[in-house]
Amino acid sequence: MSDSPSRPVRRRASRAAGPAGGEAASTTVRIDAAPEPVKRRAKPVGPPPRRRAHRRLVGWTALAFVLVGIAVLSGAVAVMWIQQHQADAKQARDQRFVDTATQTVVNMFSYTQDNIDQSVARFVDGTSGPLRGMLSSNNNVENIKALFRHTDATSEAVVNGAALEAVDNVTDNASVLVSVRVTVTDLNGVNKPSEPYRMRVIVHEDDNGRMTGYDLKYPDGGN
Repeated sequence: MSDSPSRPVRRRASRAAGPAGGEAASTTVRIDAAPEPVKRRAKPVGPPPRRRAHRRLVGWTALAFVLVGIAVLSGAVAVMWIQQHQADAKQARDQRFVDTATQTVVNMFSYTQDNIDQSVARFVDGTSGPLRGMLSSNNNVENIKALFRHTDATSEAVVNGAALEAVDNVTDNASVLVSVRVTVTDLNGVNKPSEPYRMRVIVHEDDNGRMTGYDLKYPDGGN
């Protein structure tokens, strides 16, 4: 049983119907009080609870971004490597054009009385095209040998400078300007005054990548 004091109950008297003058019988009616309403606790007002992230989906998305980033970076590195490789290959090819031109000029002017045949053969073997055709006609190779023997001297060519002028990738020909100084020494060891020459050498690259002296224009490089 609860120890709380019981709420007092109000009683209301009523008179029974009957004559006014007579003795009235009193009747008591019990009225119970209405129960108090139950108070409910108010729910807190605020944002709805956040949904938990899909961890697997987030993981796969992050992995995809990483893979895409790696692919992009790898592609950029590959492009840079290809470009650098092409630039290096072009530079090496240009240098070969210049080296072939300078070697052609040195072979043309350099000889000794002991190796005239070998010197002239080396010069001819390094030629092609119009230059080779000119040397092969009218017995010019033998005439050059006879001229060298007639000088009764040795000749040395020193290249002072060479520069690539232009490259024609259609014909695979390159134009190279060469500055050379030739010194002739007689059998007594006396050096004649050296002679400077400026020459334009046309170098050709064949299908096998071999480069040869294709044409010569001198003095002063021709037109």
